[in-house]
This record gives sequence, C-alpha cells and structure tokens, in this order.
Amino acid sequence: MVTLKGTKVVSGIVIGRLFVYMHPDKHISRATVEDTDAQLKLFEDARNKAISQLEELYDSSVPYLGETNASIFVAQEMLLEDGKYISFVRKQIEESRLNAAYAVVLASDEFSRLFTSIEDKYMQSHVADVRDVSERLLRILCGAEGEMVLPQEPCIYASDDFSAGDIVGFNRDNVLGLATMFGSQVSHASILAGTMGIPSIIGLGQEMLSIYDGRCAILDGQSGELIIDPDKKTLERMKKKQKEYEEHQKMLLLLKGKNNITRGGKYINVYANIGSAEGVETALMYDAGGIGLFRSEFIYIESLTYPTEEEQFNIYREVLEKMRGRKVIIRTLDLGTDKQASYFRPEKENNPALGYRAVRISLAQPGIFKTQLRALFRASVFGNLDIMFPLIISVEEIRQIKDIIREVTAELDSDNIEYSRDVRLGIMIETPAAVMISEELAGEVDFFSIGTNDLTQFTLAIDRQNPKLETYFNSIHPAVMKMIEITVNNAHKAGIPVDICGEAAADLTHTQDFINMGIDALSVAPNMVLPLRKKIRECD
Repeated sequence: MVTLKGTKVVSGIVIGRLFVYMHPDKHISRATVEDTDAQLKLFEDARNKAISQLEELYDSSVPYLGETNASIFVAQEMLLEDGKYISFVRKQIEESRLNAAYAVVLASDEFSRLFTSIEDKYMQSHVADVRDVSERLLRILCGAEGEMVLPQEPCIYASDDFSAGDIVGFNRDNVLGLATMFGSQVSHASILAGTMGIPSIIGLGQEMLSIYDGRCAILDGQSGELIIDPDKKTLERMKKKQKEYEEHQKMLLLLKGKNNITRGGKYINVYANIGSAEGVETALMYDAGGIGLFRSEFIYIESLTYPTEEEQFNIYREVLEKMRGRKVIIRTLDLGTDKQASYFRPEKENNPALGYRAVRISLAQPGIFKTQLRALFRASVFGNLDIMFPLIISVEEIRQIKDIIREVTAELDSDNIEYSRDVRLGIMIETPAAVMISEELAGEVDFFSIGTNDLTQFTLAIDRQNPKLETYFNSIHPAVMKMIEITVNNAHKAGIPVDICGEAAADLTHTQDFINMGIDALSVAPNMVLPLRKKIRECD
C-alpha cells in the first residue's frame, strides 16, 4: 500500500482503478534567432489557432456548464488579445532575438508573477488563465498537440496537471476523481472540477508515477490523500468513510431553503462574499441569504483603465437583478497593498498596508469616487442595495462621504435620473481606531461590517502577507475577539446591525462565540454557506 499526500481541492471519496496519463514533454530551450520575422509569424499563427480552439471550447461547454463557467474560455481568449501580453512576447523576439516558444515561457512567468503577488484568491485565479493560455500556445509552437488519452471506463484519472480545456473534454461518466502532480486550488481546472462535482486532489508531486497505472486506488478529497493498492482493513475503513460523507452531503442539501436559526431561536443571516457578477450564481446555488461583500475593486483591477460609470452601472445592476431582492452589500473601491490596477500606480510606500489605500483614495480623488457612487445609486433601483466604505478611522471621513453623496444625488435629481432613497450606508471596522470610536461611528451609519483580516493585522502588528509570520496570524486571538465584542456592543447600543465578513466568519469552531457576542450576520465564501447554516442550527 502506498499513500501519497496532496492538497484537497474538491471534497469526496471515490474508489476505483487508477488511470495515469502524463502530458508529453515539450523540451523548450532558449535560442538566439536571426530571422525574428519568422518567429513573430510563428507566434501570431499559434495565437490565432489558440483563439479558434478557445472559441470552440466555449461553444461546446455552454450547454452543460452554463455561460458563467464557460466564460473561462472567453477570459483566456481576451488574454490572447491583450496588448500587454502580446507586446511582451514580441519584445522578447524583436529586441532579445529569442525564439517564439521561449518568449512565451518568459511571458507566462512574468504575468504569473504579477498576479501571484496579489494576495486575493480571486485575482490569483488569473494565474491559471496566464498558464493555461501560455501552455496552449507552447503545445502549438512545439507540435505537442496530440490528443489526450482518455479513460474508456470509470476510473480515477491521474496526470501531471489538467487545464480547463482538459476538464471540459472529459466524459464525466468515466472520471470518478482527479489527481495531479502539480496544480493550484484557484486554477480554472480546479474550479471546473468543483462545478462538475469531481472529487480532486492536487500537488501529489513527483511521487505520482506512471507505474501506478491500472492499480486499485482510493482518492480521499477530504484529507487530500491518494491511497494506492489499499489493504483490506484500509479499504473497509474508507468505504465506511465514503458512506458517511455521502450521507453528510445529502443532509447539507436538505438545508437549502431552511432558516439559520439556533436552538435558542436566534436568527443569524448568512451571506456570501464574491468578487464579480459571475459569483452571484455560485452564491445562489448555495442558497446564500444575500451578498455580504461584493469587492468592487476587481472591476478596476481587471480593467485596462478606470472603468466608466456605465460599465460599473451595468455590473452592479446585473448583481442586484440576479439576487432578486436579497441584500447586496457593495464595498466601494478598496485598491492598495496587494490589490493594484495596472493604470493606478501611486508612489512606492514603505508600509503600503498603512498608506494610500481604500477610502483614502476615494476621498483624495473625488472624481473617481463620484463616478462609482453615481453608478451605484443608479443601479439601486434594481434591487436591495447597501453601500459599504472600507478602512474608516474617523467620524470626519463619514461626513465627507455623506457630503459627496449629497452632491451625487443632487446631480442625479437634476438629470432626472431615478435612484432609490432607501440605500443604507455602512462601514468596515478594520482598525483598532474604528473599534475604539465605534460608539461615535455607529451614530453616523446604518450598519457595521467587521473585516477580521485587516483588524487582526493591525491589532497584532503582523503583516498578513509575510509568509514567515503565518504561525502568528490568529484571527481569533483574544485581543481580536475583544475588539469584535466591543464593536458589537456599541453597534447594538445605537440600534444598528453588525456582521463579520473576514476569514474568521468561516471558522466553524468559533461560530458559537460569535453568536454569543450578538453578531447579526456572517458572510463567507459561497461554498461555506451550507456548512455554516448547519453549524448555526446546532448552536445554542
């Protein structure tokens, strides 16, 4: 018996024969070329062919994946038409006189590095686009486009890695589970595997060998283990675990439509955190009560220039309409630190987390802020909108925001543009300063939302982007929990609700603690909505 340890991506336990396929090695080496025009033509031909392939993948996947999931291939096609990506490759060929394939390798590394430097998992998913697109180009350039060998009967499919295109090409009936040597939890292959409900493990490393092809195996998507040639005792234990998991999943699905009510009768709202309009469908699939955090900054990050009022309006309207009256809390622009837009490059700062970011940008550049607010208020008539402002540390900031809102609504009135008069305004509690004056702040707004990620960072004086300090970063540190308790008490004293939208909200071991403190709502990643609902219903 051999046990390989990887990283779980999609939960589930499957037992079956192992089918191992490794992609052919492309042998890409750096070479200096004389005929750069020929290499440019090779790149352009490969780019055009890749675009055609992606168009075909989109058309073929829409019927069973839906437009939202199939849009992965549209995003990859857009990257192949992106001027920065194209210019980078051409520059390597023309100025450094490199062969086209190696120029694509460098482009893949450079753009992957840029997206990886952004902490948010949603933005890191763009690394998957860069790598998938570059890999597709390289297969074309190196003549390594041979058809994947697909299993002809139900099995656990193992490989060095899978692309989103590979996943779409599967016969779902023949793929019980997926196991890879490499991969990423935020890759589009992983996302599609989750959408298709395929239990998956990544990162098994070089120990995943072709010699295991045909062996009996158990893929445990809960522990991230692949057990090859299990002994009788292990097989019996895992069959029992498999049955328990399946019964648990059926029970979670029964919670759809149920209320988030504790045994003591207290109702707790459960919302979803999303970063795009596409995330709404996932939130609804898991029956979220609303959107507790829509990260509007990703509209800016994904744009080549400042998004227009009309572009933003259309996105906000889409989100509100899809939610059909359920609460949608949209956070205004929160650029800075790990979240950067290519066209917005403020001066380098020694402490960017403490610097020019979030609401400070909005107040310093009211033109940008008013454009976003106009779009938000115009969209407000299409749903149940709350607007939330990040990194507030003073009453004066809230009053400045209200002055700008009065200017915006006066302009809308002058232009005879309809908007809701019932938009609620709230703030993020993310700093010790906001906690300590939360009583005064509560008198100025309609709700609080506690961002435990930054609150923990500032309370514990720990840079949450420093991997050396991961063991010290503790969002349920007694000091942080005390900060939350103070905030809740002051919010309720003023008669306003308070929720948690940071990572701590998904920590089921402390759900009871948050309920005891009086938290009104918890906002989590969509896939955590039902587990959190179950936990709430078990709490006193």
